[in-house]
This record gives sequence, structure tokens and C-alpha cells, in this order.
Amino acid sequence: MPLAATGELVARAAGTRSAVAAFNVITLEHIEAVVAGAEAAGAPVILQVSENAVKFRYGRLLPLARAAVAAAEEAAVPVALHLDHVQSDELLRRTPGAGFGSVMYDAARLPYAENLAATRAAADWAHARGLWIEAELGEVGGKPGQGGGAPLDAHAPGARTDPDEARAFVADTGVDALAVAVGSVHAMTTRTATLDHGLLGRLAAAVPVPLVLHGSSGVPDGELVAAVAGGIAKVNVGTALNAAMTGAIRGFLAAHPEAVDSRKYLSVGREAMAREVTRIVHVLGRPGP
Repeated sequence: MPLAATGELVARAAGTRSAVAAFNVITLEHIEAVVAGAEAAGAPVILQVSENAVKFRYGRLLPLARAAVAAAEEAAVPVALHLDHVQSDELLRRTPGAGFGSVMYDAARLPYAENLAATRAAADWAHARGLWIEAELGEVGGKPGQGGGAPLDAHAPGARTDPDEARAFVADTGVDALAVAVGSVHAMTTRTATLDHGLLGRLAAAVPVPLVLHGSSGVPDGELVAAVAGGIAKVNVGTALNAAMTGAIRGFLAAHPEAVDSRKYLSVGREAMAREVTRIVHVLGRPGP
């Protein structure tokens, strides 16, 4: 089917107090696994390509993007394509011609006033070209700080998103969705994060656009269910897929040290990721407390 619009999927989820799952993809196997997992769950899904994934692919955006578009067009469920954590204005400007309908512009590493100004300019540019745009306020953590320094601490004083600041930020930038810092951390390999649900409730009451949870791989199922019930409409997942793929491949190669055909172990990794996609989609569909 044709590419779905990220904004429509998120708005529909927000309207029903549910959440759409957004999975970061790096390889063709990631793309195929996400689509297969979403089809097994019978649910729409968002394919996300991050700026870091583009860098990994020699800075070339189109090969992975075109593969994602082709997979979406053959999918049995609605699939949207989103460019994630974009810090480069040059990369942002490549978005429309690559098939993306939405972008997450990430200036959260900057001081508030600079984040606001950069995001406002990005939102104006994106909206003029029909793109839905997400931004971030607060420090989700796990990503390098300003200038590529030490990773941001999601639990440091002042790291959490302030509801009054978030309300003003959304009004002044015109973004369509806001990623908020409520205790999750990017790139976690253990599912031990505890979210601040009281803060999330205040943010949901203060902000008139859908809220997004980043760093969801480290969030236990019950916390995810409560977060969706509390107002999260888009849930980003990346590391959980990489962990599933890597674990499956490690196990296969340990059991088959003679293996050299990459299809043998990549297929095992792809199947593990697809199962994880289905599992997470089902978790997000559970009723909240």
C-alpha cells in the first residue's frame, strides 16, 4: 500500500489513547523485520532512519530510504517513513526528495533559546514542504552532549522536561509533536528505566500536541503501558532490535562455527527482530491502568 503519513498515524493513536511504535532501522534486514513484525501484529508502524544510521551508510540517505519505501509499498499494514534525530540542516533538506513524510529535528543539546530558534526555523522549512515535524525538549540521556561531549544524564537536575517550558516551546516553534524527558535513556540494554508518570501527566495536560517517548528499549512493559495511558502517542525503539539481532546471530554462530553464508545468520537475526517488533506492538496495545 502507499506510504502512510506519520502525522496521521500519531494523531490516530493520540485520539484513542494508544501509541504507534516507531522502530529505528539500519539495514535491509531491520526494515524487513519491522514490516514482518507489524504485519504479524496487524498494526501500523513507523520506520525510522536516524542521522547516525545515515552516517553509517557512508552518508548516503537514498539507498536505505528507497528500500524502506519499497518495503512499505508492499506491506499489508500502513507503514510511515520518518527521519530521526536530525541535527544537520543539510540532511534535513534532503528529506522531501527521499520519500520521508516526517522528521525529528534534534536541537535539544543546545541551550533553550538556541534550541527554540533552530527548531522554529526547521519547523517553518518543514511545514512549507508538507513535512510533519517532531522536536525534543529536556535531556532524554544516552546521547552525546553539546560539542560531542559525555552522554547527557537523564537523571541530572534540570534534565526532565518542564511542563510550562514545554507549553511555550511548542507554541513558539509550531512543532507537531514533542519528545519529552521523563526518565528514559537512549541505548539502554537493560529494561530497568523508571518513568516519572506524574510529570508525564502534567506534560500531557500542558502540551497540545502528541507526546513521544525516546529511549524506550530500556523501559519495562508495565512502564510502557502506563506511559501510553498517560499520554505518550509515539514510542521510539532502536536498541531492542539490535540486541535481538545480535543475540540471535551470536547464538547461531556459536552453534555453527563453520557457517560462512551470511544469509544463514542474517535470517536468524531478522526473525528475532520481527518477533521483538510483534511483542512490542502488542505491549503498546494493552489497556493501561
